[in-house]
Amino acid sequence: MQIDEAYADSQAPNADAIKNARGVVLKRKLVGLFRSADGMLLFGDCKGSGKDNYRPSADFADPSKPVYRCTCPSRQFPCKHSLALLYAHAQGAKFVEKDVPTDISDKRAKIQQRAEKKKEEPDKPHKVNTSALKKKIQAQLEGINLLESLVNDLIRAGLGTLNAKSARQVEEQARQLGNAYLPGAQNALHALTGLFYRSEISSEDELKVSERERIYSAALDQLNRLHSLCKQGRKYLNNRLEDPDLKPETETDIAAWLGHAWQLRELKDASLVQSNVELLQLAFNSHDDWTRKEFVETGVWLNLQTGAVQLTRNYRPYQAAKFIREDDSCFHVAVCPELCIYPGNLNPRVRWESMEPRPVIKADHARAREHANADLGAVIKAVKAQLKSPLGDRQPFALVRYRALGRAGDHLIIEDQTGERLVLADDRHDSEPATLHLLSMLPKTVRHDQALLVRFHHDLDSQKLHAKPLSVVTEPEIIRLTY
Repeated sequence: MQIDEAYADSQAPNADAIKNARGVVLKRKLVGLFRSADGMLLFGDCKGSGKDNYRPSADFADPSKPVYRCTCPSRQFPCKHSLALLYAHAQGAKFVEKDVPTDISDKRAKIQQRAEKKKEEPDKPHKVNTSALKKKIQAQLEGINLLESLVNDLIRAGLGTLNAKSARQVEEQARQLGNAYLPGAQNALHALTGLFYRSEISSEDELKVSERERIYSAALDQLNRLHSLCKQGRKYLNNRLEDPDLKPETETDIAAWLGHAWQLRELKDASLVQSNVELLQLAFNSHDDWTRKEFVETGVWLNLQTGAVQLTRNYRPYQAAKFIREDDSCFHVAVCPELCIYPGNLNPRVRWESMEPRPVIKADHARAREHANADLGAVIKAVKAQLKSPLGDRQPFALVRYRALGRAGDHLIIEDQTGERLVLADDRHDSEPATLHLLSMLPKTVRHDQALLVRFHHDLDSQKLHAKPLSVVTEPEIIRLTY
């Protein structure tokens, strides 16, 4: 098991835990460092606030599911003391070989017993409570009717009547959507009303004309999505009402739009799973989605087996944020025994139960470049097809191979071997910093025959398709333009 500082960072539940764990090492509070004979267990003694030392440990008996333990009262896992063991090991501290403590041996044995018992027990089919399911679907259909009524009222009144005050009134009416088991629809409505909160801090006169046009264009697009959500959602729910044994839709992501929280078992039962997958992260973004009242962390990964660009998304509601592990950039290859793939669009969301990191090697960069699509025309066609779908992701990703990167008039563009061009431009995505200006600071080698991760965005006012550069994949490295 190779442990470096990047790996230790990836195990931390949040940024404060990283800072505090590094502080434990710097202040030399680790007064005893030990390892098992096979190197799969790190443990030690650490000075704490009490009279007795804490006894942290990091157990890699199953490298894909490391177990962190400590006698301290912290509710974070791993705590700063267990993380400090990883940082000390990564920084070359000497760990003395010692027998595995009895209490840890006993806990290992119990884990093994549970795992063996689980293997012996046959998977029991999930029984559907038909009566409860029908009641839930009826409540959802009533919620769809409410949403449709709200959308129609907004259309009749005109978008010009919407401001921060009226947007909040709509949201008050829409609270029933949460009670109707439609959190996805409620979030979609918040994405619409959230566009008009800008007027609370600036009067309409102070808003630039271009800004108002952008808001109204985005609002029209969101209204179209809500209308389609009502239409497709009602059809989907009626089908499930007629046949309660009907499984959730997997060809589209309508179930998720209505708020269905996919379980790993459901994805496996639907054969939405791949075995022995290696993922290479190309970009990462963390933002505060105040309309949903959640922190959202998005990882953009390249599936080194299939070449698909896939996403991980970690949602942390404000009220529970400190209890949920915070995702961060990953600079290792994630080796997943099983990868579950959510129903979705061009870039489906993925999830795993266990993952073992390994260092990125030069061959991984070569594989990534091989998977990059050298036909810009085909990429643009696929993106446009998704954008035509009212419920499709509005900002899809793609890894493209270009022949040249340079200027054409006032625009920065990439061009493929056939002469097809794509305009690069920054967008307004989740307070993410601009990246376009960084390209001129990179080595001249990036101007020719490289792979570029881009996020597409459709300018609703100009009706033009642009792409924001996020990472450049070269032979020796991945140059991330944003974190």
